[in-house]
Amino acid sequence: MSALFDFAVVGAGISGSATAYELAKRGHSVVLIDQYGPASMASGWTLAGVRQSGRHKAEMPLARAAVERWQTLGNELEGETHYRQVGNLRCARNDEEADRIAAIVAEHRALGLEMHLVTGKEVQEIAPMVSPDVVCASFCPTDGHADPHATVKSFVDAATRLGAETRFGELVTALEITEGKVSGVVTVKGVIAAGQVVVATGIYGNKLIGRFGYHVPYEVMSATMMRSVATPAPQMPVIGVANGDTTLRQEVLGQFRIGGGHEVWDGHLELDPWPQVRPPASSVAELIKRYSALVPELAGVKLDRLWCGLIDQTVDALPVLDILPEAGGIVLATGFSGHGFCLGPVTGAILADLAEGATPDLPIEPFRMSRFAGVAVSSTVELHG
Repeated sequence: MSALFDFAVVGAGISGSATAYELAKRGHSVVLIDQYGPASMASGWTLAGVRQSGRHKAEMPLARAAVERWQTLGNELEGETHYRQVGNLRCARNDEEADRIAAIVAEHRALGLEMHLVTGKEVQEIAPMVSPDVVCASFCPTDGHADPHATVKSFVDAATRLGAETRFGELVTALEITEGKVSGVVTVKGVIAAGQVVVATGIYGNKLIGRFGYHVPYEVMSATMMRSVATPAPQMPVIGVANGDTTLRQEVLGQFRIGGGHEVWDGHLELDPWPQVRPPASSVAELIKRYSALVPELAGVKLDRLWCGLIDQTVDALPVLDILPEAGGIVLATGFSGHGFCLGPVTGAILADLAEGATPDLPIEPFRMSRFAGVAVSSTVELHG
């Protein structure tokens, strides 16, 4: 079977759409496939933080490269990202959290990241709305946030201008393998022939690789999310807490996007007409209580929308970026554990390199599948985007 496309990319979140763009930019024929559409699940549900702070040291080179790329990404894509480099303020609400914040600052400074430990009125000088009860905070001035839907749309639009095709509303059900080598994908509408396949389907990655003996050890968690109506406020950093159970930032049109907490997903998803996961009332009530204590001025804000974001949380809270020989040599990206949005622009370049058979410029050994062989690792989730 002759290939219709050089590359098929499955999943139109930020990782998949960025990969399709990178491959099209390099002159390849590309098809981007998604069972729903761009940013229809995790990439659209995220808080959309663009941060280096609070990351595992293995992710730091990717995060720093990504933040540099975000500076000019909108111009590169000839589209909007609504990126704002306003900093990230991570607060301690008690002495135990203060110890954790101090440790984060020390760890990140040792890695060369600009981080400041702020106390007392210094916290309110950075973010006047934050409660004076906050004990201390870390501040990373080079962090920020962006708009997830606008960014993914800009990646898709840029890819299509470069000749990429899109197949939205088309579910991929299997990989097509010919003589041990991937030769395309099987969808509900037929076979799409391609010389190489990149799978970036978030929580659905294991469904496509399972028949080949692969399984990424992740648990699907749901994080309660909410958005306020437009609310006047001075420009402020992304605001979070030491254990990641409460995070908020202000969107470009003034709405506050708020998230936090996580629990095992019950598997229930509605189509309305896009995928929707509804949060339980108890989680909503707890999140309102926490963000109201952290930013008292938002205690009475009116809420416009409630939803859950789904997190493919690996056992070590690190993603998988790898080639799977037993699955025809496909390229897999999954398990971003709730903090893959920022990495999207460099994830796309890494996956494009792997798909071409090239060695990425950035270190990805910590993200290989082989790390899971017989290893039990405890995980920590950071829900800052």
